[in-house]
Amino acid sequence: MSERYIISIDQSTQGTKALLFGKEGRLRSRVTLPHRQLVDQNGWVSHNPVEIYHNVLEAVKQLIDRTGVDRDKIAGVGISNQRETAMAWNARTGQPYGDAIVWQCARAAGLCERVKKEDRKGIVHSRTGIPVSPYFPAGKIAWILENNEAPRNAMNRGDLCVGTIDSWLLFCLTKGKSYKTDYSNASRTQLFNVFSLKWDEEICGLFGIRPDILPEVCDSDAYFGNTDFEGYLPNPVPVHSVLGDSHGALLGQGCLSPGMTKATYGTGSSIMMNIGERPILSTHGLVTSLAWKMGGRVSYVLEGNLNYTGAVITWMKDDLHLISSPEETEFLARTAADNDSLYLVPAFTGLGAPYWDNYATAAFVGMTRTTRRPEMVRAGLECIAYQITDIMRAMSADSGVKVQELRVDGGASNNEYLMQFQSDIADTVVKIPDAKELSGIGAAYAAGLALGMWGREVFETLEYRTFTPRIVTEERSRRYGGWKSAVEKVLS
Repeated sequence: MSERYIISIDQSTQGTKALLFGKEGRLRSRVTLPHRQLVDQNGWVSHNPVEIYHNVLEAVKQLIDRTGVDRDKIAGVGISNQRETAMAWNARTGQPYGDAIVWQCARAAGLCERVKKEDRKGIVHSRTGIPVSPYFPAGKIAWILENNEAPRNAMNRGDLCVGTIDSWLLFCLTKGKSYKTDYSNASRTQLFNVFSLKWDEEICGLFGIRPDILPEVCDSDAYFGNTDFEGYLPNPVPVHSVLGDSHGALLGQGCLSPGMTKATYGTGSSIMMNIGERPILSTHGLVTSLAWKMGGRVSYVLEGNLNYTGAVITWMKDDLHLISSPEETEFLARTAADNDSLYLVPAFTGLGAPYWDNYATAAFVGMTRTTRRPEMVRAGLECIAYQITDIMRAMSADSGVKVQELRVDGGASNNEYLMQFQSDIADTVVKIPDAKELSGIGAAYAAGLALGMWGREVFETLEYRTFTPRIVTEERSRRYGGWKSAVEKVLS
């Protein structure tokens, strides 16, 4: 029997990747296309959803053309997506109502403060597992409806679609036949009850959103519809998995058992701990979400999200001009003075988990006469590890399980200085897989499993490089204590 292939689409904050997987779930090739980051004078961050969809089509075309595989041998498609980015579009015409509001954007902060006051019983957190925050789609969608009459009128007519980027791509790829999302993405909207596993009508009401306009929620490995990529394939093929990008990475990392934890070092970071089939409501500033629903069974996670991790490196390069490329950070960090006490708290748009302070402001703290470019770059790198350690400590407090091993992925995981510092400051083993496309890998694995192309042995294909702690407890406590003091100085 000739080889069949899975196309995985990883639609992330910075761009869109199309990945081709063949026998035994092996990655054969990939194509990446960036899209514009639209930042206005208010600091509001948006993406053009039409540009994103066109990039999906073009990336798939380039992928198949580059590899020369037989288009008839494409068996199916999986999708992973940037999760909390939200948008609205017309259900009949498919035309978007403006740009998508990116997860980083806090334009709905005032609206969310209003919802907090109305939510006297705290139902949003107790039912969705998420504290009210402009980070999540509920506030973003409500902001669209409050500030644009056209989608508001469309909602009242029943002609409105709203959702995350996965729903938009499914709608476009299936020519409007599929208006769906999966459990992982639904659980991140702040509109979905993670206990009843349904859209919560009362919470939708708090945000002014009619629940009947929301997409159908499906298992993460469900059949989501057929696509031929606008006629590029000779025959339509099934889209057979959808996962939020961090959930895809958790699956791709093989974190299938309770207690297993991963961190994605992207533009921002998602740190996730698999907690099994029963949800735990956090009391330490984390959120409770669905990892996925596959094979008819639900798995939950504790998660912390950070707005600025890899984005700090971009800021140091593009705005401060401290570096000309991310690769420079490792050398400069190693040349920084050991006795310098500089910390960077990257609260450029407030702080996410576990602090949830929308009005915190960024700062370098502890600057002295010895502070130079290397010390500033090192502080920028180390703030990534400190923030992730905050999350890991909160996870252990909520679950009663110490994180013994952290599986990592994303661009910054290539930085050996950062990975060793992460191991040191978190006091845990850090494991880096030999593959870099974990979100796309997870979506591909799920689709291939659903289509019977491979079994669970596919999760054993990755090999790992390991970092172990090198510093003593006293040094770890001193450094982490300095970080906590720096954070206290920027909180509102």
